[in-house]
Amino acid sequence: MALSWRFSVLADRHRALGSKLEDWSGMGTAWTYDKDMSEEHVAVRTKAGIMDVSGLKKVHLVGPHAIAVLDSITTRDLTKIYPGRSVYATMLNERGHFTDDCIVYRTGPNSWMLVHGSGSGHEELVKQAAGRNCAVLFDDDLHDLSLQGPLAVDYLAKYVPGIRDLKYFHHMQTTLFGAPVMISRTGYTGERGYEIFVRGQDAVMVWDRIVEEGKEMGIIPCCFSVLDMLRVESYLLFYPYDNSQMYPFADQAPGDSLWELGLDFTVSPGKTGFRGAEEHARLKGKERFKIFGMLIDADGPADLGDEVFADGKKVGVITCPSYSSLTQKSMAIARLDVDKAVHGTKLEVRGKTVKAGATAHTLPFDDPEKKKRTAVG
Repeated sequence: MALSWRFSVLADRHRALGSKLEDWSGMGTAWTYDKDMSEEHVAVRTKAGIMDVSGLKKVHLVGPHAIAVLDSITTRDLTKIYPGRSVYATMLNERGHFTDDCIVYRTGPNSWMLVHGSGSGHEELVKQAAGRNCAVLFDDDLHDLSLQGPLAVDYLAKYVPGIRDLKYFHHMQTTLFGAPVMISRTGYTGERGYEIFVRGQDAVMVWDRIVEEGKEMGIIPCCFSVLDMLRVESYLLFYPYDNSQMYPFADQAPGDSLWELGLDFTVSPGKTGFRGAEEHARLKGKERFKIFGMLIDADGPADLGDEVFADGKKVGVITCPSYSSLTQKSMAIARLDVDKAVHGTKLEVRGKTVKAGATAHTLPFDDPEKKKRTAVG
């Protein structure tokens, strides 16, 4: 934590729950609390949980050239994004390899906000905006409180008119408990959920109100690491943990194609001209591996980095494991050889704590038709 340079105003709340505030992306983050994380996983899947995900980087772009800047570094056709709507996008380098993902929010005719994780999104924005009529403002005063789970909408509906009508990947400018906020129907859990963007001066009040009033509904504070349990079930990748930055090929520089990661859907049909577009197109059909799911014959989770074998040969590595007390299933996201990334393929995990058979499984495990996160009413 000595090198952290970003701070959540909720740090004392997290310490009171037992967190040591480990670093993520330069911010002291509540990786764990002093309680059973499976309780938090169950809360998000069955009721709701509130998380501080302010470690995500928030960058505003304002000016007539803002859309051109975003269009050149992201894979989406932003002309289709109107004020009040957002979109999940990826960014590539000149080699056509993934460098970051983000959600791009259009907040006005010439104003946008990009929210990204620990990749190079901010730096890429600044470089692309140089010399253009576009102001780039990194905003760490804006905190991001994520209220996720089936009861999230019921709680917010008591205070926010119209929240039930807010569509998936849409956002609204409103107030909550008298504080100005932007509420976005997005999240990182696969559940119906909302991100509440709030000023630092109001974040503690909003957190405390939700935690206190949500108790009777079963809404509880959740640590950052519970997202790993949820994202495995919901096929949500996390840079750089699912990438070759963590698991490089011995004879190659780090970097993965969207085809390998299963993120090629983030390229809008017909879009060209974004950075890495030509290389992205050239890499189709040249996958060295595939991101894929695994069900493991074990009564607990495997470990990060556990190796995967088939017929005595190493064919992959687990990038994120999970065990659900709700489904009694041990599962994982893995980087598998292309010919093994086929549903039903028999595999074997040889890990630190788990040595067991496994089966390749399509992703996501939970709610494959995405009915929960897109529910209406």
